Amino acid sequence: MKYSPHTDKDRKEMLAAIGVSSAEELFRAIPEELRAKKLDLPEGISELELKRAIHDKADKNYSTNKLISFLGGGAYEHHIPQAIESIISRGEFLTAYTPYQAEASQGTLQAIYEYQSLICELTGMDVANASMYDGASALAEAVLLAVRETGRTRVVFPESLHPEYRQVVRTYLEGYKIEFAEIPHAGGVYDEAALKKETDDNTACVIVQNPNFFGFIEKVDSIEAVCHAKGALLIACVNPLSLGVLKSPGEYNADIAVGEGQPLGIPMCYGGPYLGFFAVKEKHMRRMPGRVAGMTKDADGKRGFVLTMQAREQHIRREKATSNICSNEGLMALAACVYLSSMGREGIKEVARQNVFKSHYMKDRILKLSGFELFSDAPFFNEFVVRCGKDPEKIIADLLKHGIMGGIPLGRFYAGMKNCMSICVTETKSKEDMDRFAEVLGKH
Repeated sequence: MKYSPHTDKDRKEMLAAIGVSSAEELFRAIPEELRAKKLDLPEGISELELKRAIHDKADKNYSTNKLISFLGGGAYEHHIPQAIESIISRGEFLTAYTPYQAEASQGTLQAIYEYQSLICELTGMDVANASMYDGASALAEAVLLAVRETGRTRVVFPESLHPEYRQVVRTYLEGYKIEFAEIPHAGGVYDEAALKKETDDNTACVIVQNPNFFGFIEKVDSIEAVCHAKGALLIACVNPLSLGVLKSPGEYNADIAVGEGQPLGIPMCYGGPYLGFFAVKEKHMRRMPGRVAGMTKDADGKRGFVLTMQAREQHIRREKATSNICSNEGLMALAACVYLSSMGREGIKEVARQNVFKSHYMKDRILKLSGFELFSDAPFFNEFVVRCGKDPEKIIADLLKHGIMGGIPLGRFYAGMKNCMSICVTETKSKEDMDRFAEVLGKH
């Protein structure tokens, strides 16, 4: 007898409960032309033939294994040391679940503790949690912390914040009576005059992304001064690798530091799984979401690791929980831990320097081409924006024919930037890669 977890009646009742009549109706949001009705495989083929057929179909996907990529915008191609895969593939890490029982999870708890310590050292903050889903949800949780901590209801953030992060923050806080103030950018960075005007005594927090979505470096000291003058919390959303050359959030007195940990040894992987890091000053740690692993001693005086704070609704009364959406991305946190440990302080600096030098070389090459100019002369880390003489969408489509993923057309996100394209260059690009990109661009 074939096992089925639900009867037809159960399925119909579940569908009715969410307001749809069929499973097909659940997929209405996916355009018809993108839906695969079936795999279109011949019948009666062998396992060997099936594998070949599937691989042939998979090879139609674009990837950085075949193409030269200058994409950025939140997902970055970086060198990943082989040691990471070797370690995180070990059975005790790969198959382990949440470390509820300290006596059975010492290895996992120690790995989390080391990860937290490294994130604190990198960001200059006092306490870090055991990781979160991704950078966007970590930022939204940071805003919730600020609202609860201050008792205020106004959130100030810039137009230069990643557009998808802005959407996530608004969605997360939709059930709260929150007033959002979106500050326009001036030349790709915070408009400081507008920031001063919009930050008032009801402001819970000011968000700064540094480097921002365009890749530009914000004047964080000036933003911090405006924010704290009104008693608001400063939330810094940062690219962790940029901290090899830029000031850490702790150095410019941020209250909360969050970001996407994907650059720390995690592949782009079609968008996930990723890693949200979350660190705070000590005075805010009891309002921090998620778990914190701590080091202690057992009855015999031996070193041991435990979960010291567990603010999830699974662990404490729901009304006391700081969040109910903050599962620990343990395997990805371990990957980041191995990356930071293997690279070391000087290795992180060197990777950051290569990102700076190579992106600036690429910028100089592009500026020698006819029909391209810089959108702004603001300093940048590894991403910058150029104005194009032609439609960026058409340029990018042509680049793809030459084996190059060109960049992000910013008109998708900003109405006034339809002729602009952001370009990212990391340490993975050789001089030949960059010269090839410039050569093809020069034909437009």
